[in-house]
Amino acid sequence: MPASVTPLPRLARAEETSWGVIAWFGAERRVAEIFPSRARALADCAWREAEVRAYAQFLRNTGQVLPRYSIAPVRRSDLPRKWRPLPALGFLSAG
Repeated sequence: MPASVTPLPRLARAEETSWGVIAWFGAERRVAEIFPSRARALADCAWREAEVRAYAQFLRNTGQVLPRYSIAPVRRSDLPRKWRPLPALGFLSAG
């Protein structure tokens, strides 16, 4: 490359993969939250698991399925159009 040519910086694309926290309700899978880094997704996943452990007896008594959590790469384009983050205990909804 000639000295007078400056390389262009790499532009972030909207289609780049983010890290998703995946909530499992039995066989049903939902993206609970998305993060730009794996470390943040792991931290959120650990927090959600702790919340489920803390409320496990309550969830069992109300007949709710205990959500399980994992992380996986997620593309924003794969999310449903009206996707919103999911509360830690899963069945709670904000409206």
